[in-house]
Parts: sequence; C-alpha cells; structure tokens
Amino acid sequence: MAPTATDTEFMTYFQAVRLALKEELERDPTVFLMGEDIRFSIFGPTKDLHLEVEPERVLDTPITESAFVGAAVGAALTGMRPVVEIMFADFITVCMDQIINQAAKSRFMTGGQVKVPLVIRAPGGFMSSSAAQHSQSLEALFMHVPGLKICLPATPADAKGLLKSAIRDDDPVLVFEHKALYFSSDEVPLDPEFTVPLGKAAVRREGDDVTVFAVSGMVSSAVSAGDALARDGIEAEVIDARSLIPLDKDTLLSSVRKTGRLVTVEEGCLTGGVGAEIVALVTSEAWDSLKCPPVRVAAKDQPIPFSPVLEAACAPSSRSIQDAVRSCLDG
Repeated sequence: MAPTATDTEFMTYFQAVRLALKEELERDPTVFLMGEDIRFSIFGPTKDLHLEVEPERVLDTPITESAFVGAAVGAALTGMRPVVEIMFADFITVCMDQIINQAAKSRFMTGGQVKVPLVIRAPGGFMSSSAAQHSQSLEALFMHVPGLKICLPATPADAKGLLKSAIRDDDPVLVFEHKALYFSSDEVPLDPEFTVPLGKAAVRREGDDVTVFAVSGMVSSAVSAGDALARDGIEAEVIDARSLIPLDKDTLLSSVRKTGRLVTVEEGCLTGGVGAEIVALVTSEAWDSLKCPPVRVAAKDQPIPFSPVLEAACAPSSRSIQDAVRSCLDG
C-alpha cells in the first residue's frame, strides 16, 4: 500500500537522505549518483543502494573530485540530473573551478539556453576529532558565488525534503549535511512527493526577547540554549536557516523586528562567515528595530584541532550561545 500524505516513520537523518535519493531515482530516470565508494558509503546514506535501483545509476568514482564533479557538470548540461557526493565537505576545495566557473555560470553565459540541474552533497562540521582537514563548514565561501543555491538540512525531515527539492531544481545546489546529525532521529514523511522548498526558513522555537539565527548542526544547540535560557525567563526565538541561497529574509527580518535583538550561530569560522552577511542584512534593513548590536557566535579563526579538549574549545556550543544572548540583553 502506497504511503499517504500524512504517513510518517521514525528514522535517522542518513536514512532520510537515503529515502530521498531512492525516491528520486525511482521517480526520474535522468537522476543518477556519483562519488567515491558510495556503494559502500562510509556514512551510510548510499550503502547498497545500487542493489535496489539500476546498478549503473549509482556510480563509484576514482579518488579525483575535480574529474567526477566536472563530469557531473557536463552530464547536467546534457539534461541529466547528477547527484554527486563529496566524501567530506573539505574536499570540495579540489573542484572549485568546476563548481564556481562552470556549474554556477553556464546558465547565465548561455543566456538561459542550458540548465545545470546538479546537486552536490557534502558532509561537513565538527565531529569526534576529525581534525583540520575533515571538520570544516565551508558554506560561507559559496555564498559569494552567484548562480549557486545552498541548503543545510538540520533535521531528518528536512534532510529528505530539501534534498528532493534540490534534485528537482534546475540550478546547481550544494547540500551541506552535518556529519554529527547523521544518527539523529525524528519523524519523516513517507509521501514520495514530500518536499521542503528552498529559501524557506523554519522557526524552531518561538520567543520575544532575542532572535537566534542558526545554521545546520547549530540549530539543535540553539534550541537547547533557548530552553536553558527560558528557565531564567529569557525567551529566544530560534530560526533554522535551512537555505542560505535563496535566503528567507522575510522570516528573519520579521523576527528581528519583533525581538529587537539578533544572535547568529554557525560552525564556520567567525571572519567572513555566514553571520557576517546576516548581520549586514539586518543592520541595513531592520536597523530601527535593533535594541543592541548583533552578536555572532562561530568557530574560532583557526584550523580545527584534533585534540578533543582543544576541539571543544574551538567550537561554538549551547553555553556560548547562552552567553551571547545574555550579552545582548545586558547591552
């Protein structure tokens, strides 16, 4: 019996990613997957998926990101819908030319004669001493590139819904999945047509005292911080960005106009980060509503340490979010 629009199942984040990929492979014959060892996936979302669909549509590639991302760009230009996995988001730096100079610009440079329906999945973020070359959050780099779309699912349901929207989109979409979220669990809609639109934020916690704009793995930390602050009578409104490009400005600005305060939270480095752009937007479009300067919470401006103690000191946390909120209220 086919799932109805209201049927859900409790599953992990990576199971939700797998479900999205399987559904889209079954729905659209132009969708195919590429990546290193994806048939035996280190994290799990694509493991043995080739046994459930046509095997030739789940392609293991050599260890050369520049080559297989370039091949995927070419396939997208011919009308296919490739979904590429970069094993760690850090390795996306190997194929910057293919993404920035080719995928992002081809539709514009041809006057719209071609589309580039390419999805790149890139697991990133802090997790268990993965160290400097396997822990980065690089989404802010790509916010500077016109022609790309960027989404960061923070829940299992969004992991499914945003990925399906990305696959169906006619522009290149970078989907940054957080490694530490892969084993988080929640209810996920089973409807094969369930999607989450790109460019629509979610309010994860309502409040009137301060707006906390959180990205990816920091959403759960922000909600935890909000719950802790509530015990002292401080009500934080937590906004899950979901997408950075397109950005849901309306939800963000509406919240800031209500609370008069803003804290941004991300795992990327502070300098030149997502928070800097969000603060610039809010101060230019909601200046009259601000009761104090916005505060940014982010990782330290340094390579991420291997040492668990130093890693924890480098990363933002629920405690650092609480401290930032209190500084806003004291200011």
